[in-house]
Amino acid sequence: MFVPAHYREPDVSWMVDLMRGNPLALMASNGSATEGPFATHLPVITDPRWEELPAANLSGMPLLGHMNRANPHWAALETGTAILLTFTGPHAYVSPTVYDITPAAPTWNFTSVHVHGVVEKIESTEETLSLVQATVQAFEKEIGNSWDMTESLGYFHKIVPAVGAFRVRVNRAEGMFKLSQEQRPEVRERVVRSFAGRGCTRHAQTADLMDRLS
Repeated sequence: MFVPAHYREPDVSWMVDLMRGNPLALMASNGSATEGPFATHLPVITDPRWEELPAANLSGMPLLGHMNRANPHWAALETGTAILLTFTGPHAYVSPTVYDITPAAPTWNFTSVHVHGVVEKIESTEETLSLVQATVQAFEKEIGNSWDMTESLGYFHKIVPAVGAFRVRVNRAEGMFKLSQEQRPEVRERVVRSFAGRGCTRHAQTADLMDRLS
């Protein structure tokens, strides 16, 4: 991902927060010349057993994900396959009318993290079930309602043979936080006010990130 210097993340924690707050990633990997590349949207979490502080480019961070085994993407994956995970955060269109200056051009403010890594496919049913449970626990804690899965474990055992689980060992990551950093402070403030007044969660989240950059 091409990231101009003034759009780079202020700190590695910004990338980690974006990934955890927007865990539905797009995983892409190469296919054959006739098939072309594969791409699948899927939930991704950090391995809960990992307790190290993340490196500046997230190298070494272990991630966990899963997809339907019936997906042709699963059959195309092998342990050792290089993949790209794209996490998309808050974003919003910026109209030149907000700038109150001339000349001006429209743009799109957005936030994204691209993670490069290598896949390790998980074939064990028990390990797959453990990964699914860890995923549920992570999401219920962060964005759910602390649902107790105990009474559904029997159902989990029935459906887990259809789940393709995997680990990703991160090689590197790049974060792009394009939030009007090139504009003068008063212009950026007008953009923030415009987003905050839209009554839309996506705009409000973008405005919040811009405020944090100030």
